[in-house]
Amino acid sequence: MIENARLALPPRLAAVAALVPLGGRLADVGTDHGYLPIFLLQSGRVASAIATDIAPGPLERAKSAARRFGAALDCRLCDGLSAVSPGEADTVVIAGMGGETIAHILSAAPWTREGITLLLQPMSKAEKLRPWLAEQGCAIVREVLVEDRGKIYPILLSRGGHPPPLTRAEIWAGLGRDEPLYPRYLAGQIRRLRRAVQGLRRAEGDARLPQVEADLQALENVYREVMI
Repeated sequence: MIENARLALPPRLAAVAALVPLGGRLADVGTDHGYLPIFLLQSGRVASAIATDIAPGPLERAKSAARRFGAALDCRLCDGLSAVSPGEADTVVIAGMGGETIAHILSAAPWTREGITLLLQPMSKAEKLRPWLAEQGCAIVREVLVEDRGKIYPILLSRGGHPPPLTRAEIWAGLGRDEPLYPRYLAGQIRRLRRAVQGLRRAEGDARLPQVEADLQALENVYREVMI
C-alpha cells in the first residue's frame, strides 16, 4: 500500500537533505531504513537515488519503506560504494558512521574525488576525516552543524579541488565558524581535548602529549576569539 503522507526526517538527516543539489543523482551509503533517499525522491529534489547497505536487514527495511511511500529507490546490497559505478551518481551521502569508516569507504571509490558532491556526516572522529579529505585533494566547501537529540553533529560538504591547509583548530572544530552552534561545538571539542591531556599526563612519557596540548591551546585561542 502506498502512503499519501510525506516522509518526515529527524533534524540530522533533514540538514543533510537540505544540502543535496537539486536534480542530482544520489547514492546514499549505509542507508539503513532508506528514509533520506525516499524523502529526496518524494520531494523531487533528486532525479534518482541508489541506496546501499552492507547488511540485508537494513536494505530490506529500505525496500519496504520505498514500497510504502511509492518511491523508485534502487537498493543494492554491498560494502560502501562497491556496487555503484562511476557515472551512476553525482552526489554521495555517507551519514551516521565514524569518520575513519567514511574515509575507508571513499578510499575504495577514488572516482568520488572527481566532480562528485560529497555530503559526509560523521558521528565521531570528524578530526580524522577532515585532514584525510585534504590529503586526497578534496576541499571542504561548507560545514554545517546540527543538533539532534541533544548532540551536535557536523555535516561536511566536500568536492575535489585544491584545499588550503587546515589549521589544527580547523581539524578539531571544523570550518563552520559562522554556524550558530559553533561556540557550543567548539566548547565540546575543548572538553574532549582537556580530558585527553589529563589522561596522557597520568600515563607519563606519552609522545602524543605535546601535540594534544598544542591542539588544546589552539582551540582555546579560537574560543576566545569567537566569544569576544
